[in-house]
Amino acid sequence: MGHTFSRILLHVVFSTQGRRNILYKNMRGKMLAYIQGIARNEGVQIIKSGAVDEHIHLLLETKPAHSPSDIVRKIKSNTSKWIHETYPNLRDFAWQRGFSAFSGSESALPEVIRYINNQEEHHHRISFGEELKRFFDRHKIQYDPKHYLD
Repeated sequence: MGHTFSRILLHVVFSTQGRRNILYKNMRGKMLAYIQGIARNEGVQIIKSGAVDEHIHLLLETKPAHSPSDIVRKIKSNTSKWIHETYPNLRDFAWQRGFSAFSGSESALPEVIRYINNQEEHHHRISFGEELKRFFDRHKIQYDPKHYLD
């Protein structure tokens, strides 16, 4: 077979450094649009994105040649630079060091999109830390309960 065929879906989640509530509502739309551009330049499609005060969700379609770490590194470094330039009062802005990525399936796509769409409402009931624990448990990811938010 001369071609590679794939549909790799990833649900990526990462937060601001120290989980600081500095992703202000009035900046989120512009930031997510900027992230769309970064992804497009890398040949990655963002199916759905969403942000709340201290973290972001991205539902990505990638290709086999794409490394999740490289994609997230480029998104985080470029958005940090953009935030520093666009919002001078956020010169100390930074993303957390790591990220979480969960594989997705075509059949789960509507559920993940709905989940990302409902982040504002969802986080009135549950913290980011609890949300992440639930993702880890659901995806059978081992984590250190003392350091999983570092």
